Amino acid sequence: MADNARAKKLADLIREVVAQKLQRGVKDPRLGTHVTITDTRVTGDLREATVFYTVYGDDEDRASAAAGLESAKGVLRSAVGAAAGTKFTPTLTFVADALPENAQTIEDLLDRARASDAQVRQASSGAKYAGEADPYRKPGGDEDDEDAAAE
Repeated sequence: MADNARAKKLADLIREVVAQKLQRGVKDPRLGTHVTITDTRVTGDLREATVFYTVYGDDEDRASAAAGLESAKGVLRSAVGAAAGTKFTPTLTFVADALPENAQTIEDLLDRARASDAQVRQASSGAKYAGEADPYRKPGGDEDDEDAAAE
């Protein structure tokens, strides 16, 4: 449990340090303000860190940002090592976060569900019940019920 807490604390620190360094310290034009650090995960032995990021823009911007992050990996790792003060500075691996694509897929599915609901609502607007308005039998109301009970 304590190791898990240390890994989470280090992951949070790495996320903050990398985000600040990208914003202020790295002069690479490929890493402009359109790169956002979304999450960081550290292994249990604190040796490797995976940094998830998103890029606002098209596929060309994403490829450019990935190349920029790869080239700035050493500078970012040095900044993490200075801030963390651990015996070993974790190696950084940058992974493009699939969150925007997943959110778009969910939004598309919700739009399809809304359209389907609207079609069902429209089809049922003029519909009538298949039976009577009150389909339940009432005790002592029908002679057919008495005949069925006698048999």
